[in-house]
Amino acid sequence: MAVTPVFAAVTVAGIKFDETAKIGGGDTVLNGAGVRGVMFLNAYVIGLYLTTRQTDAAAAYQVPGAKRLRVVVLMESPAERLAQSLGKGIEKNHDTEAMMLLKPRLDVFKAALLTLGTAHSGDVADFDWLPKGKNEKDGVLRLTINGKRYGEDIAGEDFYQALMTVWLGERPADRALKAALLGQVVAP
Repeated sequence: MAVTPVFAAVTVAGIKFDETAKIGGGDTVLNGAGVRGVMFLNAYVIGLYLTTRQTDAAAAYQVPGAKRLRVVVLMESPAERLAQSLGKGIEKNHDTEAMMLLKPRLDVFKAALLTLGTAHSGDVADFDWLPKGKNEKDGVLRLTINGKRYGEDIAGEDFYQALMTVWLGERPADRALKAALLGQVVAP
């Protein structure tokens, strides 16, 4: 992986991430993007959009306004595998007490993913944080796949931040990917 900071539109594994995205009426900028490999194969690429660029995970969680994690599937996978993987990623970054609070919403989130059946190469999943009102902590996570809403909106910024820990947490899915999402390096 190269060590050049990224704060512009990028192409990762042949997938272009635009420099900006409008999310729920709010403007965001591409913070970083990278690829997740599984057994020498590229499984998906992911881009992180925030209202202001951040190079620190804690700051990325706390930045006010809309957020987006955009995942573009590169390798076909059963939705069950994706749901399990995301669930495990959240669990390994949270203690038992935190998981008790997150679990009911995690179950709703996983159920929404399961309705997909199979994720096909080229599918685009947006995990959007849509703040509501003046209190930035109020809002919902909305899942859209290929432009279609899946499942119900899930309340609570704590849940969205928990989802972010899959890639940005103390125990991320991939440390190089974490660095790429935080704009610390450019993904190949």
